[in-house]
Amino acid sequence: MAGQGDSGQAQVSSAFAKQLSGYGLTTAEILYRMPDHPLVLQSFLWQDYDLAPEFPTLMKFLTFWREKLDGPLYSVRIGHSTLIKPAEIRSFGPEFRLH
Repeated sequence: MAGQGDSGQAQVSSAFAKQLSGYGLTTAEILYRMPDHPLVLQSFLWQDYDLAPEFPTLMKFLTFWREKLDGPLYSVRIGHSTLIKPAEIRSFGPEFRLH
């Protein structure tokens, strides 16, 4: 999750930084109609970090879907979990590494 930068300090992953900013893992099950067979529904799972309850990242993806893809949306079911809560983060002081 953390890597070494040029200065020798650990860097935090972008996913972890988003979680600290209030983002949570969002999963959407998207049902859409097949373009060639409109009576058939197909399922698509989408997952990314997003902000509830507005879900701007998901809304951007769904707008792209409506504008650029042929399969019309039938339904979208959303699940969201804040993986890191403020009470779960505690600072323990300096970190020492021995090699």
